[in-house]
Amino acid sequence: MLEHVLVTGGAGFIGSNLVDHINKFSPNTRVTVFDDLSSGLEENLVDSRCVFRKESILDYEALVEASVQVDAIVHLAAIGSVPRSIANPRPTHDANTTGTLNVLEAARENKVNYVVVASSSSVYGANPSLPKTEWDWTRPLSPYAASKLFTEASTLAYGFSYGMKTLALRFFNVYGPRQRADHDYAAVIPRFIDAAMAGRPIQINGDGLQSRDFTFVDSVCETLWEACLRQVSHPHPVNLAFGTNTTLLELLGVISPHFNQPLKVNHEPPRVGDVRASQADPTLLSQLFPDLEPIKIEKGVSRTIEWFAASRVQQG
Repeated sequence: MLEHVLVTGGAGFIGSNLVDHINKFSPNTRVTVFDDLSSGLEENLVDSRCVFRKESILDYEALVEASVQVDAIVHLAAIGSVPRSIANPRPTHDANTTGTLNVLEAARENKVNYVVVASSSSVYGANPSLPKTEWDWTRPLSPYAASKLFTEASTLAYGFSYGMKTLALRFFNVYGPRQRADHDYAAVIPRFIDAAMAGRPIQINGDGLQSRDFTFVDSVCETLWEACLRQVSHPHPVNLAFGTNTTLLELLGVISPHFNQPLKVNHEPPRVGDVRASQADPTLLSQLFPDLEPIKIEKGVSRTIEWFAASRVQQG
């Protein structure tokens, strides 16, 4: 059992789900959440058992203090949007590169046994191959993707240089409860669901045939926590997805049966920096986590819609 875990970005969508996962499956593990609430919400932790520190990963001294006597760090804090990084690249660079360096240095200074970080499938960028293996070349198309390439490379470099146990996981379009739809850079599944519930037209950038390897958040949390428990490390980044290849039009087909009327769709011009197709080769993931089972998109979308509906009721 791990006695104490630090989760950066723990008030965010993935982070708060991970805190709840740890509370459920390892109730005696102490969890410290480190989040400046720039995109996360403190209300996500209202029913969680954790120590919350409202601080930025750019504050190195605060990170060092928070990581004292910590057994593992799960580094999720980031500015996580391709369009946002194109509109304003410097904050993305600061949070995702300098912030990651701060996390790694704090871990090294305090001799933390294990660090797992979130990278992104966006690092593959212009590489057209499908499915994408971890040994394919990378070519970022946005400042966000470039910053995530630094995140994973620096994490692995610390493993080589200082003997730290590290793991860099490339997330592929994670979705699920608590993913926000109330900002300009919201991900596609919460945007589609929110628009459908409000009776607004669903906006698709491009023809809708761009595809993604959507991954339900529970699978991500299970992987992150098992990685911490077993201190799974690897000298190469690892795809965290299951090889699905769902187009946005197919996604609409999964969402639409949950509503009593046809969904209106508006097509807008493609977004700069968007990848046309994204699909993981999950071979390495299955070797490292053989008991991990994917959650089908129909089930994941249904649970996400249920959460959105309950949230709308609570908000009146």
